[in-house]
Amino acid sequence: MSGVSLSARNIVKRYGGVVALSDGNLDVHSGEVVALIGANGSGKSTMSKVINGVVVLDGGQLLLDGKPVRFSSPQAARKMGIATVFQELSLVSKMTVADNIWLTREPLKPNGMVDRKAMREKTEALLDLFSGTFKADLKPDTLVSALHPDEKQIVEILKAVSLNPRILILDEATASLDSRQVERLFELVKRWKEEGKAIVFVSHRMEEIFRIADRYSVLRNGKTVGEGHIKDITEKELIQLMTEKEKVFQFKKASVEEESSGLQQPVYLEIENLTTETLRGIDITVKQGELLGIGGLQGQGQRDLLLALFGDIPYQGTVRIKGEVVKFKHPRQAMKKKLALVPGDRAKEGLLYIRSILENFLLPSWQKYGFPLKMKHARRDALAVSERLSLVMSGLMAPVSSLSGGNAQKVVIGKWLLRDPDCYLLDDPTKGVDVHTKAEFYTLLTELSQQGKSILFYSSDDDELVGLCDRVIVLHDGKICAELKGASLTKENLIAASMGVSNGGEA
Repeated sequence: MSGVSLSARNIVKRYGGVVALSDGNLDVHSGEVVALIGANGSGKSTMSKVINGVVVLDGGQLLLDGKPVRFSSPQAARKMGIATVFQELSLVSKMTVADNIWLTREPLKPNGMVDRKAMREKTEALLDLFSGTFKADLKPDTLVSALHPDEKQIVEILKAVSLNPRILILDEATASLDSRQVERLFELVKRWKEEGKAIVFVSHRMEEIFRIADRYSVLRNGKTVGEGHIKDITEKELIQLMTEKEKVFQFKKASVEEESSGLQQPVYLEIENLTTETLRGIDITVKQGELLGIGGLQGQGQRDLLLALFGDIPYQGTVRIKGEVVKFKHPRQAMKKKLALVPGDRAKEGLLYIRSILENFLLPSWQKYGFPLKMKHARRDALAVSERLSLVMSGLMAPVSSLSGGNAQKVVIGKWLLRDPDCYLLDDPTKGVDVHTKAEFYTLLTELSQQGKSILFYSSDDDELVGLCDRVIVLHDGKICAELKGASLTKENLIAASMGVSNGGEA
């Protein structure tokens, strides 16, 4: 592959009166990985969209191999060898894996008909790149709707790779992947670097950035505020560039002395022999005010546990809340018992993107405001929650689609705060969220716990679990393989337990 270079200089992009980029800059060359870093709303996604032709820049210049270019569409960018793995998946759920990967580019027979055999063989060759990191029943003819989030992300990656691009943009490509899949992706990235590809890596995970990137470029409020070699900067310095708020780096959970005062709290939730299609006999006890972490590789039953407790999927076993046996068959029943679920996929399960922020806030709570609706009261409550969460918005009537990812996630959480539940079920709520918003969320969790709220917190980020939780249960193949707390709650033990290896803690 011949050498390639891309330079984005002084990029400007406006959406009406909102300036998404005012002075964005990025350079990437053959054989290197450049990390594009910034908080949600900083302009990262817009910069990616300018480079791949999804949006047309309003000012500045794009140079490809030293020559000015202007992409009017994603197709134009693809023709020049630029491909993107999108954060919000671009897959068609009712089509197969193969159909999604080769959509509009299907191999044809001499008579013009689609060559299904060739398409299947090419798809199998692509799937082999991630062989051993997903379930064996993922085949070219599998419907995308039947896949887990991590498998969908793999298909999204393979769709971009199938173009054999010169420049590859990975926009939060690791957000839905487990540790094995991330490891394989990084092995492939090293191979692609050796082949001369230029790679732009967008991620909120500092460990990944320092592991895979050669250089960095930091955006803040639409401007590039720092560039350089990754070896010449520290995590703390990067976060300061991103946020100008050092407190984000310094967040710590409550001290051992503070935690110990809650040991005599009454039991809120008891689970005995909980079984679903994925779970195999789960036993858990959660105290009032406890922040219980749920760890393990993705797809081990964490989501099933939360959905079963919320009445969204059938289960066998016994669940008690404050000593009372409950059997929720619908989320409405769980809500009446003051449970709340913050889902992992805010776009599909947590929000109505075309509706206003106000309407989304009030989705679970309309009944509270009577008939006819007491809109003045509803607006006051919604505004109070938005202020509590430091929601950055133009107004309550603005559509949720106008918000950055971090602010959209605040709306998902805020709609439940309005109901004041006793128990929060959190399904990887900080996935794809910037460090500043994460810090705000961590503070909120600590406050809720101190108020006596019980929290079941699944996270794909091991550092979050170790840094925030009183104890962590680790799921492996649908069973609890370890319980970590106190001195045993370390990242090393958590990763070992996730891989099914005993390395401390209680099994």
